[in-house]
Amino acid sequence: MSHIQLGKYNRLEVVKEVDFGVYLNGDEDGEILLPTRYVPEGCKPGDVLNVFIYLDMDERLIATTLKPYVQVGQFACLEVAWTNQFGAFLNWGLMKDLFVPFREQKMKMVKGNRYVVHAHLDEESYRIVASAKVERYLSKEKAPYERGEQVDCMVWQKTDLGFKVIVDNKYSGMLFKNEVFQQLCTGMQLRAFVKQVREDGKIDLELQQRGVQKVDDFSEVLLQYIKDNGGRTSINDKTDAEEIYATFGVSKKTFKKAVGELYKKRLIVLEEGGIRLSHD
Repeated sequence: MSHIQLGKYNRLEVVKEVDFGVYLNGDEDGEILLPTRYVPEGCKPGDVLNVFIYLDMDERLIATTLKPYVQVGQFACLEVAWTNQFGAFLNWGLMKDLFVPFREQKMKMVKGNRYVVHAHLDEESYRIVASAKVERYLSKEKAPYERGEQVDCMVWQKTDLGFKVIVDNKYSGMLFKNEVFQQLCTGMQLRAFVKQVREDGKIDLELQQRGVQKVDDFSEVLLQYIKDNGGRTSINDKTDAEEIYATFGVSKKTFKKAVGELYKKRLIVLEEGGIRLSHD
């Protein structure tokens, strides 16, 4: 006999049809309703469906084929739909909003604002709730990454050093602001590369992978940088390697290669005092 995983996807068999939907076999949790509006066309008893299980207004198990923006055990950036005296309710893509009790808010949540939260089961009430106290739910184990490994991140918080990110829905990571050359905002999903895993388990990340195969990528970054700076930059191949590294986090060699790429594609013009966009 297996237990239903609340707040996650479950593969369940259709056992009977009723006027208002179909019932699924939840083993020892009993039969679970999938309301008519979510029943796939041509669905019949014996079919196995991949459904998300949560609780309805009366705290009964209910199934849906809608895809929520977050599952239990995951982090997401969600918008506040409404608030009341007990807490905030977030839009997570389902009929019933996701509850954040006051005690799980860092600051009072405001309707219309977005917050990074972790979804989990409340041990006392067995309800699915979310918490903005994200640190509590990040792994304390040392991450098993190698230098240069690619990971998925979500931007979580801006700090004096740069941006804290959540790596692979599990670990805490850091992108340093002197190495970030694009606009980042809370909730953004990014691919990044592991620079190092520190002794304290924290992960230093970078958005550009070092090395030759990244010239194409860096030429795009450089082009965007020139666009963002009014169509020109005084940095060119006469500039000190230190200044190039401080600005872009790449070697002078990579910088010169990227300039060469952009020049070949006639996207830039090289001038005495720097580089500007071409107006072809």
